[in-house]
Amino acid sequence: MNVFELTRALVDIESITGNELEVGRYLASLLGEMCERYNGKLEVLEVEPGRNNVFATFGDPVVTFSTHMDTVPPFFPSREDDEFIWGRAACDTKGIIASMIHAVEALLAEGVRGLALLFVVGEERNSAGAYFMAKHPRGSKYLINGEPTENQLALGSKGAFRVEVETSGRMAHSAYPELGDSAITKLLDILADLRNVQLPVDPILGEGTLNIGLIHGGRAPNVIPDLAKAEMLIRLVDDGASTSEIIRKTVGDRGKVNEVLRIPAVHLRKLDGFRTTVVKYTTDIPAFGGAWGQPLLLGPGTIHVAHTSEERVLKRELVEAIDIYKRMAKQLLA
Repeated sequence: MNVFELTRALVDIESITGNELEVGRYLASLLGEMCERYNGKLEVLEVEPGRNNVFATFGDPVVTFSTHMDTVPPFFPSREDDEFIWGRAACDTKGIIASMIHAVEALLAEGVRGLALLFVVGEERNSAGAYFMAKHPRGSKYLINGEPTENQLALGSKGAFRVEVETSGRMAHSAYPELGDSAITKLLDILADLRNVQLPVDPILGEGTLNIGLIHGGRAPNVIPDLAKAEMLIRLVDDGASTSEIIRKTVGDRGKVNEVLRIPAVHLRKLDGFRTTVVKYTTDIPAFGGAWGQPLLLGPGTIHVAHTSEERVLKRELVEAIDIYKRMAKQLLA
């Protein structure tokens, strides 16, 4: 299959996080055939029951191409026109998988060795597949991670900090609010203050940003609420320690702060001859923790349409990515 056909075949296998088994089987079959042709080795590694990473090596791995197999919901199948391939994960990241496979196969046909392909589960939720592989390194010196960067080499990516703020109060009849203590009013005051805090700034990654994503609370419209909670995601530009301190200081004794997840921002290397960018999202790279070598981040597609009902990838960028991945691998191997 050409890169467009492979992209569509992958998109048409639903693989929302937690349901990666079928797409993993498909990739294992595909990479197994490549291993037979080029004297490679295939490993299917169980991360959790029914969830497997797929890993193929061709010689001792020096350069590993990696991205994730899982997608966000909802699933919708592929279609194409003259310019784009459309569908869930067309750019995030099944088009990237297709370009990586074609690049590695082309390099193998030229006699290049020291390459690996690693496709993992769970990036869209908790990077389970990458954390698993961090405990099982194979000696790789460079990790080319695939995410939509419009085929530009990312100089850095922001981290992610998931935080919950909980407040408590005392229930009362809403006709007599003075007899109660509203947890929602407390929470709203805290959130107003948090929206105005100055988060850390990095000269390359820019400023941290805060999104209040979910708010829960209350019992009924005619009851003074005794419980309330807000869930937030902060895009980090550092390791998050200073941001955690800012959040806790702002909340003070007015509520309880629960840290759910903290993934640090990363600064990445550049290579001569490649266009560069900076991305604001988080990737599997921190989860690998350097166990798979020095990380680089590049892939076809734009993040601006990922996770949307209009997800698509330029056919031109898929083809360009094959050549870019080949040049990157050769430069790193040299």
